[in-house]
Amino acid sequence: MKSIFVMCITLCLLSGCDTLRFAPSESQKQNAWLHNRTAEFAADTARGENTSGKLKGLTNLSAMQSRAITSYYGMPQQFPPADNADEVLSQGNIQLAQQAATDAARRPDLWQIADNGLELGIGIAALFGGVFGARAVRFLRDAKIKSKALKEIIEGNELFKRQNRAIADDFKDAQKNQSPETRQLVAQMK
Repeated sequence: MKSIFVMCITLCLLSGCDTLRFAPSESQKQNAWLHNRTAEFAADTARGENTSGKLKGLTNLSAMQSRAITSYYGMPQQFPPADNADEVLSQGNIQLAQQAATDAARRPDLWQIADNGLELGIGIAALFGGVFGARAVRFLRDAKIKSKALKEIIEGNELFKRQNRAIADDFKDAQKNQSPETRQLVAQMK
């Protein structure tokens, strides 16, 4: 069982957090809904003006696709002003789109995820009780302590390299004998 915990933790650390994302924020939900309104106004405008069939088809498809995006994100609690094209193009809605893009780029902190995972593992192992549970709790607590130590070492090394740029290359040379696995793990944790 100990090897399964080690393997799970190792896989989580090596896979990184690029695929993990936060749930959509209110600004993202508002932006998705606003995108749907924008696409609908664009499709209506293309139909009403002397535009090519291709542009009409593209704007109609865009409006249809934006409904799926809005459904995926969920409806916002508060709707931004979007009763007409001028309201859609307001400065406030442009700022909302920028905020939604910022929110979308956020990722969870790898260290916090690992810490939470270890806490969950400790809680589950404690439920089992007995010799196995006690050993698993001890193992996971040790892993948590080692994870914290590794975080502190990496953060300290990065700070040292930033403050001592003149010897940063020497510092990197001193680390060149690390295994490829260690290098990959440290690079992902940075």
